[in-house]
Amino acid sequence: MNNMNAGLNMSTSQRKIEHLNLCSSSPVESRTKGTGLEDVMLVHRALPEFDVEDVDLHADFLGKRMDAPFFIASITGGHPDTKPINAALAQAAEEMGIGIGVGSQRAAIEDPAQESSFSIMRDVAPDAFIYGNIGAAQIKEYGLEGIERLVEMIDADAMAIHLNFLQEAIQPEGDAGAKGALEAIREICSLDLPIIVKETGAGISHEDALLLKKAGVSAIDVGGVGGTSWSGVEVYRARDRKDVMSEMLGELFWDFGIPTAASVVECNVSLPVIATGGIRTGMDIAKSIAIGASVASAALPFVAPALESKEMVLKRLKLMMNELKVAMFLCGCQDMHRLHITPTVITGWTREYLELRGFNVKEFALRSNRSELQIV
Repeated sequence: MNNMNAGLNMSTSQRKIEHLNLCSSSPVESRTKGTGLEDVMLVHRALPEFDVEDVDLHADFLGKRMDAPFFIASITGGHPDTKPINAALAQAAEEMGIGIGVGSQRAAIEDPAQESSFSIMRDVAPDAFIYGNIGAAQIKEYGLEGIERLVEMIDADAMAIHLNFLQEAIQPEGDAGAKGALEAIREICSLDLPIIVKETGAGISHEDALLLKKAGVSAIDVGGVGGTSWSGVEVYRARDRKDVMSEMLGELFWDFGIPTAASVVECNVSLPVIATGGIRTGMDIAKSIAIGASVASAALPFVAPALESKEMVLKRLKLMMNELKVAMFLCGCQDMHRLHITPTVITGWTREYLELRGFNVKEFALRSNRSELQIV
């Protein structure tokens, strides 16, 4: 390995730990926009006619049965210090019967010594749904053979291709070469493995969702505005480097993109959808599923707990799943099927945005389980 490559390896690995430290210690979430879920209301059912203990959280996703419709979204990996963090996250996912994604595996391709920071997840979570992760900018370089190596590294159930061109455009060391990304995704979809395409904080539009469906992807993770802003993360890194240009770019685009709720509706193209971006409570999960998501996911809420222990991650997960169960109980939804069709009212900025984009939000409010009711 020449010195130039060695420097690149160090740079990628170092960025991973810098990102993790910033996310755990600095305000990196959306500042001027919410997720849009604050504009979504589940219609209360005062007579649910079942007990809260009867609520069934089981969900099917890409052929895998999970105990709840939730993933711990991609957080970290690629640096020695991230190995115990990934172990804690994966152990918690295994115990809860939910899914989990690894952070970008780019560092492990550039430096095989980093592989164990990713493979530890499968070691401690043999039965969990685990998806791999690499950027769209990298798959053009690595090709099918490189992706297969990433899959083998963690015995992945699916592979996620992340779109983070906003962050890449702000990073001085970023790769914002978007030309040919769609064709590269189409090629990766030829693999005998589900391919998830995920945004990382700016959302996915209906137009792009249709392109991804045509390319053959198996699911879309909206990664909408409202949660962690990777543009914001880069502001702090630029500030430390006294890189005024990157800092100003990061500030300007801190909240750029489509909020999570709107992006979930935008991505209704008959593919499974993951609602990511500012999901913080079980109520957020319920609302996301009611407007079209198959499952939800979050990363930032688990960073600080994972730095402490698996038990702290479990504590946060159990709280969110209890919140989801109560939310479903109060809107008369005993299982995921009913939650998908429960009456849901969309108001405010989100309604205005969706209507201007041509979506009929009244369809959500007028649907019901009336066929199951005996009306006298």
